[in-house]
Amino acid sequence: MINENVFIALLHYPAMDKDGKIIVTSFTTMDLHDIARPARAYEINKYYIVQPIDAQRIVIQRQINYWLSEEGRKANPTRYEIVQLVRLAYTLDEVIEDIEKERGRRPLLVGTDARTYPNTVKYSWLRNEIQKRDRDWLIVFGTGHGIPPDLMNTFDYILEPIYGAGDWNHLSVRNAVAIILDRLFSRNRCD
Repeated sequence: MINENVFIALLHYPAMDKDGKIIVTSFTTMDLHDIARPARAYEINKYYIVQPIDAQRIVIQRQINYWLSEEGRKANPTRYEIVQLVRLAYTLDEVIEDIEKERGRRPLLVGTDARTYPNTVKYSWLRNEIQKRDRDWLIVFGTGHGIPPDLMNTFDYILEPIYGAGDWNHLSVRNAVAIILDRLFSRNRCD
């Protein structure tokens, strides 16, 4: 993997609802496939799904197990390949501990949001830092109406929002992951 020093995590908890209340969001099948695909295309080390509800975890793990089985591999070798990148965790702390165990150091945490924060950085800055390959990075994506500000304020950096052609800014997390990974890792970036 070219970007073995980069990990991504999708948080189903903590997340916010439209009123800013802390909630747990539900997993969708698309979360597995539509995020694992760009993670593989841009050669990310691992993709973590953070889900604390056991009933949801059973559904996720069942899908992972199927695609990693011989039957799943025969049915769709590409899906077998992408699902190898996926790990399931109860908490963000568990993700950080897993990366520390594998890499021997704590990753720098990069939050993603449609809002800016004092420690917001540009894509070009983060791309340059990642390419130095001297640190590990965990890019954290939120679900629902985003990652709670209290957690965002603990991250080392926040990646600038994705700005479209106008003011509307409500992408699905799956779209946001693909756009962000492309901006950070595509071989044909112009800037």
